[in-house]
Amino acid sequence: MFLILVVTMFLAGCLALPIKDPYSYSSAVGQGVGTPFASYGEGRITGVRVWETNNNYYYYYYYYNYNSNNYISGFQLRYGNTWSPVFGNEGSVKQVMELFNDEAIVEVSGKYNPADYICYLVLTTNMGRTLSAGMPNQVSFNFYPTNMGNELRILSGRFNGAGITSIGAHWGLVDMEGAGNSTLETALETVTPIY
Repeated sequence: MFLILVVTMFLAGCLALPIKDPYSYSSAVGQGVGTPFASYGEGRITGVRVWETNNNYYYYYYYYNYNSNNYISGFQLRYGNTWSPVFGNEGSVKQVMELFNDEAIVEVSGKYNPADYICYLVLTTNMGRTLSAGMPNQVSFNFYPTNMGNELRILSGRFNGAGITSIGAHWGLVDMEGAGNSTLETALETVTPIY
């Protein structure tokens, strides 16, 4: 009888352990001047458009000689069947990626110039596909979710009249059974306990 009581208390204690927060944030990189933005929409991200500006001229910047002045001028995410507004502006070259069923963005990486714009942006999916735009020069960054099974939910940052000056990533779970973005309550219901 005592053994049953001990086992019951042990199991009750295991159930009372806190569940890790299913959401995480990758802090923004870049200069961070201009108008703040945060993408939004209902459901899972199903498509991405990224615009880059390619000025095709060279300039001197501090000690960097002859760096191309390419940068990310804007982007747009599609949640379900609806495109978000364009954050930034539509530059000269557009890159587009349509996501397959059960495909999600699990990594955001690239390069940024601390003095002005995001120079290069790469979005990687759980199926290994990538969308890349811009020129890979300057300082590197790499965003990914803290928790396994999470995916990109929101891109946030700042933009000015020419392009994206900073970018950060918000990660979380998507409630595929219910409509709309998952809330903390529904996300906690979908977490599978690890024994």
